[in-house]
Amino acid sequence: MSGGVVLVLGSGPRATRAADWPRAPFTQIVAINNAWQVRPDWDFLIHPDDFPPAQQPAAQGPDQRIIRSDAYVPIQNTYGGFVYAGGTMSFTAGYWALGALKPRVLAYLGCDMVYPDTGPTHFYGTGTADPLRDDISLRNLEAKSARLMLLAAAQGCACVNLSDDESRLVFPRATLDSLAGQRPITPPSFAAALAQEKRLGYIVPSGKYWKEESRFDPAAIDALDQLWFSTLTAAP
Repeated sequence: MSGGVVLVLGSGPRATRAADWPRAPFTQIVAINNAWQVRPDWDFLIHPDDFPPAQQPAAQGPDQRIIRSDAYVPIQNTYGGFVYAGGTMSFTAGYWALGALKPRVLAYLGCDMVYPDTGPTHFYGTGTADPLRDDISLRNLEAKSARLMLLAAAQGCACVNLSDDESRLVFPRATLDSLAGQRPITPPSFAAALAQEKRLGYIVPSGKYWKEESRFDPAAIDALDQLWFSTLTAAP
């Protein structure tokens, strides 16, 4: 099914708000890692291949699918690969949904990627936070979300954030009641950013970019991130 409203549900502390939400606004629900625990009617569970079996659902319904690297790496590569797009499942889930589900709205919750020094970092307590890793692809989360938003808009899809908490996502805020009326921004040209990505050539077909990290220039990635971010902020 295409053209619907996809909920991308992460494991942030406020993800449990979605437990009581009606299903009606959403065409599909994509749960990331442990977020399948928030509500039983998820359609897709996306996680890395090393996600512990003990944290995976013991059973799944006939219409529920688990999405692993063999499914999401090829799609992520069509959107430029992990180095440019950001090697965290919040962004991977978005690009996978764009390619596989063709939504008109990507609505995020529990993916704010803000981790306090004290208190819970995830709805289930304290967990390992991807964006706190020393990772070449996670240097500017705002820029990575700007890139996703621009590429989605070019595909006719709006990216919104259903959270009202502090967030590293630059998507506009939305409510359940406003989802039906969401429209993508009119994206400015981002040809310069795509051309710079092509010049850098930081594509890793296997998706295991960390094995080739020595060939990536952090300064070049920082400049590219800034180009994506400034392109979005220049949008009318």
